[in-house]
Amino acid sequence: MFSTLMYHEIRKKDEFNPEHPYHIEVKQGYEDILPSPLFVTLEHFQEQMTYLYEQQYHTLTLEEVKEYFLQKKAIPEKSVLLTFDDCFQSVKKYAYPILKKFQFHATAFVVSNWLLDAPKAFRPEKSVCMAAEELSDIADVFEFANHTHSFHRRTSQTESMLMTAKDEEISKDLDRCNENPDIHHKDVFAYPFGLYIESNLSLLRKKGFQLAFTSQPGFNDEDTNPLLLKRNAVPYFLDLEAFQNIIGSNNRF
Repeated sequence: MFSTLMYHEIRKKDEFNPEHPYHIEVKQGYEDILPSPLFVTLEHFQEQMTYLYEQQYHTLTLEEVKEYFLQKKAIPEKSVLLTFDDCFQSVKKYAYPILKKFQFHATAFVVSNWLLDAPKAFRPEKSVCMAAEELSDIADVFEFANHTHSFHRRTSQTESMLMTAKDEEISKDLDRCNENPDIHHKDVFAYPFGLYIESNLSLLRKKGFQLAFTSQPGFNDEDTNPLLLKRNAVPYFLDLEAFQNIIGSNNRF
C-alpha cells in the first residue's frame, strides 16, 4: 500500500495570496484559473520533503509502481509516489532543487500542447507553463508521462474534453502527446482535472496504458484498479500533521 501525492504549483508564503485568481499561461492559448487549493507554499513543501527524507521514505518510480501492480512485486513499506501536474514553472524553480537535494524521484504529467516554445521569466502572480526545452533540465529527478496533448480543457464545471470527445479523437490526442521524446512512460496517464468516464478507461486499456491517475483521495493497494489510481492533493493550508496522515505515517499500513 502506498500514497500518491499530487502537486501543481508552489509559491513562497509571502508571494502567495489564496484570494488572487491565478490565470494560467500555456502555448495552447486555453484560458483557465488554477484554484488556490492546488498551490502549496514553498515553506510547507520544504517541510514535507524534509520529513520524508528524515523518516527514510522511499520515493517510487513509475516502473516500481507498474511492477507492484503487474508483477505483484513488493515495494518498501514506507513508500510514496510524488506527482506534479501540468509542468508549471515552479516545478523547476522550487520543487526540482529540493527533490534533487534529497535524491528523490518524482513524476510530472505533461500536457504537450501547453509547453511554451521558449522559457519565460518566472511570474509569481500567474501560472505559466514551462518550455519544452526545460523538461530535459530536470530529467535527472523527474520522469514524464501523458496528460494529453490538447485535451486538458473543461467543457463545463463537471466535464472535460476527455469525457465529451469521440474515442478516435482522444486516441489521436494521446498519440500526439506520446510523440514528445521527453515522455518516458508512454503507457502512464493522468486524467485532466481528475475527471473521466467509463469509456475513457476502456480506451486506455485498449491502447495499452498500464497506469492512470485520478484525483480521488486515498491509498493504493494491490486491489486498486491501476487505471483508477488515487492521489492525495497537498493544498497550501495542509499542516505537517495532516500531511503525515495522508502519507500514512500516523497509522502505518
